[in-house]
Amino acid sequence: MTEEIGYRGATACVAAGITYRQLDYWARTGLVEPSIQPAAGSGSQRLYGFRDILVLKIVKRLLDTGVSLQNIRAAVIHLRNRGISDLESMTLMSDGASIYECTSADDIIDLLQGGQGVFGIAIGRVWSEVEGSLAHLQSESSSGSTLPTSVVNNDELALRRKRKGA
Repeated sequence: MTEEIGYRGATACVAAGITYRQLDYWARTGLVEPSIQPAAGSGSQRLYGFRDILVLKIVKRLLDTGVSLQNIRAAVIHLRNRGISDLESMTLMSDGASIYECTSADDIIDLLQGGQGVFGIAIGRVWSEVEGSLAHLQSESSSGSTLPTSVVNNDELALRRKRKGA
C-alpha cells in the first residue's frame, strides 16, 4: 500500500479560503469529504487530498457568487461522476441558478449566445491558486507522520510539478 499525502482540516481551510465550520459542515453532510482519511470519531483527524481542496475552493467561489448549496451539491456530484481528471481544462459557468460545464471556448460562446451565462470559474486558475497555497503549508502522510513541504515528493501536486519540469 502506498502512503498518500494529505492535509489536515486547518490547512485545507487556509488553502481553500473557508472557515473550519464550513469544512466540518460540508464533510458531515457529504458535500466534500476527505479522500485520504475520513473522521473516525471524536479527536480523529481528517486528511484532505489536493483534489478535495480544489473542490472546496470551487464550492466557496460558487457560494460567493450566489449559487445555492443545492445546485452546488448537484455540480459536485456531476464532477465526481465525471472522474474529475480533466478539471484543469474546464470552466464552470452559472447564471446564479444553474451551473454549466464548459470544456471549450465554443461551449462558453454557445452558453453566452443563449443568454444564460453570467459568470465563470476557470478551474485551471483555481488549480494554480491551490497549488501555490499548498506549496507553503504542512502536509502529512496517510500513516499520520507530518512531512515538511520539501520532503513531499510523491503526492499529486509534486508529480504534476515534475511533469511540468518546475
